[in-house]
Amino acid sequence: MHYKIYSKDRASHFIDIECFIHDLTTATVELQLPAWRPGRYELQHFAKNIQQFEVFDENGHKLSARKITKDRWEVQTNGATSIVARYNYYAQIINAGSSYVDEHTFYVNPVNLCLYAEGKINEECTIELYLRNNEKIAGITNSSPATEKGVHQLYFNDFYHMADSPFIVSATLKHDFYKIGKIKFHLWFEGNFQPDFKRIKSDFKKFTQEQINIFGEFPEKEYHFLTWILPIPYYHGVEHRSSTMQVLGPDSQNFEELYIDLLGLASHELFHTWNICKIRPVELLPYDYTKENYFPTCFVAEGVTTYYGDLVLSRSEVFDEAQYLKELEVCFKRHFDHADKASQSLVESSWDLWLDGYTASIPDRKVSVYHKGAIAAQILDLHIRKVSIHTRSLDDVMKLMWEQYGKPFKGYSIEDYQAICEEVANEKLDWYFDVCIKGNESLFDLLNRYLQLLELELIRNEEGIISLIRRTN
Repeated sequence: MHYKIYSKDRASHFIDIECFIHDLTTATVELQLPAWRPGRYELQHFAKNIQQFEVFDENGHKLSARKITKDRWEVQTNGATSIVARYNYYAQIINAGSSYVDEHTFYVNPVNLCLYAEGKINEECTIELYLRNNEKIAGITNSSPATEKGVHQLYFNDFYHMADSPFIVSATLKHDFYKIGKIKFHLWFEGNFQPDFKRIKSDFKKFTQEQINIFGEFPEKEYHFLTWILPIPYYHGVEHRSSTMQVLGPDSQNFEELYIDLLGLASHELFHTWNICKIRPVELLPYDYTKENYFPTCFVAEGVTTYYGDLVLSRSEVFDEAQYLKELEVCFKRHFDHADKASQSLVESSWDLWLDGYTASIPDRKVSVYHKGAIAAQILDLHIRKVSIHTRSLDDVMKLMWEQYGKPFKGYSIEDYQAICEEVANEKLDWYFDVCIKGNESLFDLLNRYLQLLELELIRNEEGIISLIRRTN
């Protein structure tokens, strides 16, 4: 499939798309626009942003295109072997998973606005993109040099690859990179922000190396950190196969506070390069973009990642002890202040992400797969360290998950994850999964018992306010 993506009127916030589909042999073909995007497990109904939609054959004759679901069209080919779908997409929202266009910036998440033909999702895809004078493109590894008219060709292995490859086109992008071995890590910034690249490269290189040390290798040949700094308060990141899109703000914020946010977000999203982009639940392999993809293990995908995001910043000495303990306390407070009495387990809340995972819920119903998931991961890590006399840890679990499931790109089940945890701990862990993962009882006392290993204690004062303190003898 080949796509032309442009905007006839950037001020209108509409993006124009032409999707060319060849080698058709059937009387009808079904075209699907994704209903959701990787990294956010809720239906997002991108089709609601399409204003006009038409399909033509290779001779320019209009074909019948009938909508058969909210985001799927059935096209009568009338014997045509090639067709083109022409439509536009309203792109006025800026977040880490959206698309946006104005006079200055052209930002695209292909999963929002690129449809695919049924039966062709595994075929190679190309995007034809026009760049104005002085504009650069951030986030793309495989592309051809621009023609005299400023046209670039972007190349992707298949639709899954393209859908997971956001890019930004702008004349004001700021760029640098660092290398670890032969792998190049790009740093891209858009917005009213002057990056201290020397400091950023030093810190990013440290936590990147620490993460590579856990798994033994990096899954990609090249990686892009895409960061857009907005004038309004914002904190949002989305993981991708070989990049992350991050939106932060406000640009008027104290630099050190903004930088702490950047470090925490970037470390979290980079860890996802292994944990979800490659080490993926069996229910999500491959992604089904037409409907909900229910799975019980988001406590691994997001909880373990949340735990490691700050932990590797501490282990690589990017965060000092005070900053790390501050981040730990924030995580603990977010769970115990708001969801300690929730009726759902981590497994249940993972399943229900598709129902209310990203919106306010009724009282004492759900838990956060991020925060309680991170607490459960820390308990597991400390337990393995304790029973192995610090010879093994959650690092070993994640490395085995990479070797057995991520590297061969084979989906794992909750039973597979438990089996690897038990292999590393060298004991049965039914108690842990029953209490921390499948149960709904408070983890406050259990967490405190394991925090003793770090000489830490979580306390509640008379007003119920939680604090993380250093234990004293």
